[in-house]
Amino acid sequence: MKTLAHSSTSLRGGRAIITRTAGRQHGPVKRLVSPSDLGEMLKPFVFLDYFDSSVDTGMRFAMHPHSGLATTTVLLEGEVEYEDTTGASGVMPAGGVEWMNAGRGVWHDGHARGDGPVRGYQLWVALPPELELGEPLSQYLSASEIAQTGPAHVILGRYENVESPIPAPAGINYLLVRLAAGEQWQYTPPAGHNVAWLSVQRGALLIADEHIANELVVFDESADALAFTADEDVEFVLGSAVPHPHNLALGYYSVHTSPETLRAGEARIREIGAQLRRRGRIG
Repeated sequence: MKTLAHSSTSLRGGRAIITRTAGRQHGPVKRLVSPSDLGEMLKPFVFLDYFDSSVDTGMRFAMHPHSGLATTTVLLEGEVEYEDTTGASGVMPAGGVEWMNAGRGVWHDGHARGDGPVRGYQLWVALPPELELGEPLSQYLSASEIAQTGPAHVILGRYENVESPIPAPAGINYLLVRLAAGEQWQYTPPAGHNVAWLSVQRGALLIADEHIANELVVFDESADALAFTADEDVEFVLGSAVPHPHNLALGYYSVHTSPETLRAGEARIREIGAQLRRRGRIG
């Protein structure tokens, strides 16, 4: 991943950009954050992918496991068929959101439906100790169920007295924002949200004199507001949070707060995997 770590751009009294990355492209998926790199800086946000079938039409996410984290999939265009081992299955439409609290272990899959473009983000959030080995929970929301304040759709958390219906851990905000060319917007993070970042993959933003397009930027740790001007019609996701105070114990599909809880989570997903193999669901 190409980053400009620790470069500092003044926001005229606001927060400074300390890192920016264009990510790494793998077929239709652009990896912007991984637990072993920017995830350490941005935790509880530990992973972010942007997917776009117009880059590569062969887009399918085969059945795979998670534990110790929650995934949030925001579908910007298209339809995706989904299934998970909590028993949920169906079709997520454009504008929909999937919240998957993996807890002690879950498997899920998804694939594009139809011939049109499919585009969106998948985010991983590290769970606190009291949730990382809890019962898995999945929730699927249509666009009409996503709370909105001004141009911001509140995917996770609470902003300007608007609260997401998703039961995410406290201290995390995740917003989807769309601005028309020339439109200005300011985000004032809640108290303690010293972690902040955004990703622009459609259109462009101006932050002070900085042009932001097709990249993810990380802001310094402070309580200051963030001011944006749309350089052209733009769509972006923004995350802010209270810093995750725990170390990251990493497995291939798992993120936990200790080696002990990682072992417990990986043991559970192996158990579910064995059940899926006996039923012929995975190879």
